[in-house]
Amino acid sequence: MRNAFIALACLVTPALAQQTVNMPDVVELSGPGAVSGTNWRDGVILAEDEINAKGGILGRRIVTTHSDTQSNPGISRAQVQKALDGDPYVILGPIFSGSVKVNMVLAQQAEVPQFTGAEAADITQQGNPYIFRTSFGQQASMPKIANYIRDGVKAKSVAIVWVNNDFGKGGRDNFVREMGSRGIRVVADVSTETGADAYFDAALERFGRVENAVRLSRYGGDCYAYCMLAAGQIDLIIETELKPHDVVALIPIIAGAGGVITTWENEPAQRGGRIVAAGDKRVHAAALEMLNRG
Repeated sequence: MRNAFIALACLVTPALAQQTVNMPDVVELSGPGAVSGTNWRDGVILAEDEINAKGGILGRRIVTTHSDTQSNPGISRAQVQKALDGDPYVILGPIFSGSVKVNMVLAQQAEVPQFTGAEAADITQQGNPYIFRTSFGQQASMPKIANYIRDGVKAKSVAIVWVNNDFGKGGRDNFVREMGSRGIRVVADVSTETGADAYFDAALERFGRVENAVRLSRYGGDCYAYCMLAAGQIDLIIETELKPHDVVALIPIIAGAGGVITTWENEPAQRGGRIVAAGDKRVHAAALEMLNRG
């Protein structure tokens, strides 16, 4: 009987495997790229659910696992190799250009398509037929920005502040070239380093306490998020580095809806900075407690 069961298992397992489509997601879920990575992951989850609800791909259900690169190129390479060992249909991610540059050759060698959010210009200029973008590359986006600066802003000179990584360098080089071709002077050219400021690291750690306690978090939204809060559609907004003009018009909207909006230190929000807005005083108080704990 045991041998018969093993034989049956051997017959059934391949059939079950054929009923799914393996699409591993390798993306930045922690580190400097976490904001982009978690948005990417959430988009993948939404797409997977929607497609599977409609019958999947040719009747086969999509199965996606999510692996964290920790925003580290070396870890991303190891995670992509691990994903390839599982015989995937495609690889999803990563987003950081530096990570894609070191792992896309693995997918190419395995002849597995890779869909990435990376935008550095040279990602798709290396003759790799298995790499695909989900957004504009810099060689396409920078001319559009340059045209807007020339025709919309009508600027004669610009200053550039760019991040010193593969994405930043590629964007900077393309942008400078486009400015030159339009006769616009670059009067300042300044590079910055990612993760250099402990101030932002500490803020991210404090925000993480709240994020871990809530049911669902989303990034972005700008002023629309405050309107959703006032309408009772969401419960809490936490932001940092806002200017007075970013927040001053939103204060009466939140207050008029019965909500509370202050700084992380529970001071008036008119001057901007780190902002907490909630539709309920109890939620606001709980968020402040977590943000300022320890």
